[in-house]
Amino acid sequence: MAKAPGAHSFAAIRARAERRKGGAEALAALLPAVKPAAALAEVSDDRVLAEMAKRVFCSGFAWRVIEAKWAGFEAAFEGFVPGALLFQPDEFWEDRMRDTRIVRHAAKILSVKANAGFVMDVAREHGSFGRFLAGWPADDQVGLLALLTRRGSRLGGMTGQMLLRFLGYDGFALSRDVVACLRDAGVKIAEQPTSKGDFARIQAQFNAWAQDTGLPRTHLSRICALSIGENRAPHDTQEDEA
Repeated sequence: MAKAPGAHSFAAIRARAERRKGGAEALAALLPAVKPAAALAEVSDDRVLAEMAKRVFCSGFAWRVIEAKWAGFEAAFEGFVPGALLFQPDEFWEDRMRDTRIVRHAAKILSVKANAGFVMDVAREHGSFGRFLAGWPADDQVGLLALLTRRGSRLGGMTGQMLLRFLGYDGFALSRDVVACLRDAGVKIAEQPTSKGDFARIQAQFNAWAQDTGLPRTHLSRICALSIGENRAPHDTQEDEA
């Protein structure tokens, strides 16, 4: 398949990343796991909701703060079982606002309740949220991100992208380094892409590279990030992950 107009061969991007990271084996060790569809379909709804909550709370916070308190989050939200949370009275959510086991951010706490409803709705439609994700084609991640933004709570932007990454869905994550790589490769997008046109061009380029290389889009995205820019430590903030 021909590359998008003006775009570099991905081989050149990969070679640059290998040089920067100490060779092919060292680069491969930095690539995230991608679940096959069968494994993604087996992810339980409580683990989906837990990951939604973790990504929402990580947004704007140092990851290490959320990770250090995560056992408290699991206890406070009773294992993130969507149905159980939806039946909790208002007093339960008011208590969470004062709960020192978690980060006491009212809007993010209430997003857990909203996203419990979202997960349950999707599970009713598709059998489980994991099955829904397993059936969504990787060549239309843009459509999936739009759905997360529209139907979920606080799941837009990098939060939705990182949710998919941590659940094991095969997709790109548009850190500043990834965007810089795409622009360097000739993809005509803004420095901070937000428009439908930008996202369509990004999806088209990753689709082309995936077909040319046989690599999952998650790996293409991470290699892009490692090929250029500062390569900031991935656990500093959610926005820095690639």
